[in-house]
Amino acid sequence: MTEEGEKLLAVFEVRVRDLIELCEERKRKILELESLLTKKDEALQQALGQIRELTTKCDNLLTARVVSVSENDVKNAKMRLSKLVREVDKCIALLK
Repeated sequence: MTEEGEKLLAVFEVRVRDLIELCEERKRKILELESLLTKKDEALQQALGQIRELTTKCDNLLTARVVSVSENDVKNAKMRLSKLVREVDKCIALLK
């Protein structure tokens, strides 16, 4: 083999080593990112579970509130609504 061929072979060997090193680095980075993705997925699943739990609690509280409304509260609300309707009627009559 000529001297030029040996130089080309040495350069080729260096580049192959560099390429192998780059591959190994990329593999490490991929493993790191996969691990991070797994952790993020777990955190997301926990957050979704918490959202479902809080939504259920909120629905239960709203249901309890509706059930606990007394007739007196309903009467008061109807009276206030009637008063507001009368006031609106008066305003409309004044505009005519």
